[in-house]
Amino acid sequence: MALNVNFLRRTAEGPAIFVVQDVKLGRQTSVIHITVSQGSSREKVVGYLTRSNLETESGISLPTAWTLVPPPYPANLSLLMGGSDKQWERYDSAPFLEFRKASARVDFYLPRNGQLEKSIIDEWIRFASGELFTMGSLGYVADMFPQIIESYRETLPSTEKHQWGRLWYPTILLNLEMKKLLPPEGVQWLFVRVLAKQIKNGRMDLEVVVMDEGGDLIALSQHVCMIVGIERNTAERRDVPEKIAVKL
Repeated sequence: MALNVNFLRRTAEGPAIFVVQDVKLGRQTSVIHITVSQGSSREKVVGYLTRSNLETESGISLPTAWTLVPPPYPANLSLLMGGSDKQWERYDSAPFLEFRKASARVDFYLPRNGQLEKSIIDEWIRFASGELFTMGSLGYVADMFPQIIESYRETLPSTEKHQWGRLWYPTILLNLEMKKLLPPEGVQWLFVRVLAKQIKNGRMDLEVVVMDEGGDLIALSQHVCMIVGIERNTAERRDVPEKIAVKL
């Protein structure tokens, strides 16, 4: 039903230890605590997972007036794959793809005439392999989109673009809430909107909305992200005790 994750330190390719602890086991909801460690058993990721049975949920349901504002461009998914949709086209120029390798697993389709706002990313996505999105894919989907900062970079003079250099956008905190079950067999397409409300002092918030092709809300996610130079991620990892000074 919901996931709350804190990313404490950089992870690396290779073995990791997952520790799962029951915090509360209940009839309607259960809560478990998960840690991911690497190196000398240092925790890299910690999270709480709240579980419930979405198939048997019952209770009051009421309509709301919520909708995406501004509304996204309409899409004909049967034309999208062939490249003949009038509003959407495949995105093949993701920056630094050799660094963000996970992005290569999906095909991105973005508005032909640009995003509605620089602070918004609208996309239709599908797995490049042809496999289908399931509930287990939603954590990946909620973190898979062109970076909003790059939309701003495109409008800068060439001299300023160079000054920005290569950037990394580490997620410090991620929340994910499931709203609707996908079919057990999965779906080919998902729509995603990413919205930044404030980008300031090297930090930004992101709201991620995931919908199916019928426009039903599948998941909501919120991110707290930093904006730093890519060298912060590519520097050698040191497994040494940290010294942190906190000024109150």
